[in-house]
Amino acid sequence: VQLQASGGGVVQAGGSLRLSCAVSGLTFSINAFGWYRQGPGNQRELVAAISSDGGTRYSDSVRGRFTISRDNAKNTVYLQMNSLKPEDTAVYYCNNHESWMVVITPRRFRSWTQGTQVTVSS
Repeated sequence: VQLQASGGGVVQAGGSLRLSCAVSGLTFSINAFGWYRQGPGNQRELVAAISSDGGTRYSDSVRGRFTISRDNAKNTVYLQMNSLKPEDTAVYYCNNHESWMVVITPRRFRSWTQGTQVTVSS
């Protein structure tokens, strides 16, 4: 299984970025996916999750600004981030599981692939 997160960068506050997570080596359509982030000195936290049937969940800090989506034809999960704030600065990771409960509880994951850095300047 491979998940490759990309799309991070440096952006000014109020700007936008779109992260992509390219997935291979699993049956994409039956998996739920999540985006997570870990800022300096912080624990890794759930940002947004999407179920196999398209249901979504967002953390309170990003609801209304971020949108998670999936393209089953392209085996890719996206995170559209708008109205970015300096506190959104973190390394962003994607991960997957067939269990929704695992996806929304990041401490349950045993392994993580490389994330992508997002830096929001004030």
